[in-house]
Amino acid sequence: MATTNVSTGRRAALGALLTAALILTGGAVWWATDSQETWSAPFRKAAEQGDAEAQFRLGEAYFKGEGVRQDPRAAVEWFRKAAEQGHADAQNSLGMADFSGYVPRDPAEAAKWIRKAAEQGHAAAQYNLGGVYSMGYGVEGNSAEAAKWFRKAAEQGHAAAQNNLGMAHFNGDGVTQDPAEAVKWFRKAAEQGHDEAQINLGGAYFAGIGVTQDRDEAVKWFRKAAEQGHANAQNILGGAYFEGIGVTQDRAEAVKWFRKAAEQGHAEAQAALRKLQAQ
Repeated sequence: MATTNVSTGRRAALGALLTAALILTGGAVWWATDSQETWSAPFRKAAEQGDAEAQFRLGEAYFKGEGVRQDPRAAVEWFRKAAEQGHADAQNSLGMADFSGYVPRDPAEAAKWIRKAAEQGHAAAQYNLGGVYSMGYGVEGNSAEAAKWFRKAAEQGHAAAQNNLGMAHFNGDGVTQDPAEAVKWFRKAAEQGHDEAQINLGGAYFAGIGVTQDRDEAVKWFRKAAEQGHANAQNILGGAYFEGIGVTQDRAEAVKWFRKAAEQGHAEAQAALRKLQAQ
């Protein structure tokens, strides 16, 4: 990304430094190390000389403590330097830092930076801005605006945004209620492996809302979420095996899935497991 207030020649030089740093690290920004900071000197130099991409990457490294001593406050300062140059990833990260507790809470400032990134077409920022409007965090709550930004991210393939847009259509929250449209977006997210969307899609098939009822298809999607470790899906799958809904009734399988959910603290699964074990 081009920097501001530097000559064309200097921008080219900074770009060369950044390229050299990426080559030296094999395309990675950092490498594993002990507590001694071993950041690539050319990469740091590019950041210090105003390269926005290098500033953002350095901020990421400080935030994660990868290759440098972890220092979230330093991370925020590097994010800010890049964000002020219009770097969308940095703008989103700077806005989201408000939720981390590493900067003084300022919801309006957080929303401002997230919006700047979202307006550049940054899908994660669009999703985050939808969340900001949904929560009324730093802005006046507005379900229609939330749905608008979820849609922008969803149309770029952002799975969580697709799931949220599906929920908006399912509930008529900021958009016209449309179960079939909800199922369309649940499916897009579920096919990307989004566990909540898989449960929502399974629920739609189970109840026949927005789609023809199909208990076998419902269980298929519940299973996909359960296999990712989603406790509620594991509990639902346990119930399906216990009742023989969408699968052959199988007490052992029911116990297996109830136990998986129970071990994650799922109260309903714990109660179901106790009941089965007492029989």
